[in-house]
Amino acid sequence: MSKVNFDSLLEAGVHFGHLKRKWNPAMAPYIFDEKKGIHIIDLNKTIAHLDQACAAMKQIAKSGKKILFVATKKQAKEIITDRIASINMPYVTERWSGGMLTNFQTTRKSIRKMVSIDKMKTDGTWETLNKRERLFKTRQRDKLEKTFGSIADMTRQPAAIFIVDILKEHIALAEAKRLGIPTFAMVDTNSDPRLVDFPIPANDDATKSIAIILDAICASIKEGLDDRKATATKDKDEAPAATEEAPAKVEETKE
Repeated sequence: MSKVNFDSLLEAGVHFGHLKRKWNPAMAPYIFDEKKGIHIIDLNKTIAHLDQACAAMKQIAKSGKKILFVATKKQAKEIITDRIASINMPYVTERWSGGMLTNFQTTRKSIRKMVSIDKMKTDGTWETLNKRERLFKTRQRDKLEKTFGSIADMTRQPAAIFIVDILKEHIALAEAKRLGIPTFAMVDTNSDPRLVDFPIPANDDATKSIAIILDAICASIKEGLDDRKATATKDKDEAPAATEEAPAKVEETKE
């Protein structure tokens, strides 16, 4: 059963595309009509593609792998932070740092630097620094936190990436494609859906539209995580009880 219905998508304004003159012809299969110079997205196509994306996301989460969410536009930042933090997935809502994926070793190095500064405050090193050094480290830590704090637990490249607005996040999309990382994204009528493995035709500018799509995606991920947890518990319960080892037989020796 689909996680969204036609009426709820309609109410959230998911069907509103861009002005006709700004459209990308590749979006033609997903456009239902044009009203007052604005393209209207076919919500039946939205539901079908969202269901496919949700099913794939659920399986990725069930496998225990990470999905990276990217949305730096103002309308999406708070939504991403609230929803994605609750399912413990990495996300980027500030500026995408070029090479975040393609040069992942450098990304991890920056994260380790952030952790190193935190450690200074607990092992006594912080007290040995002068005021100027502390100020420098604090500013450095804040800058790193802003860019890498939300992906600090991402110890390896993600199994998939979800993007809100592929035009704005074109660098993130290009890096994921270069590495062969499966891509999921909300694609508006001014975007090229062919660039994405799992495109979801939808208004990627309205807060309500972004929220309803993210809610469905997050619900599927949570289902996958719950299934993984249930499977692990079941396997643990069904594991045979440990038996005491029989004492080793000691061979008798002749005197």
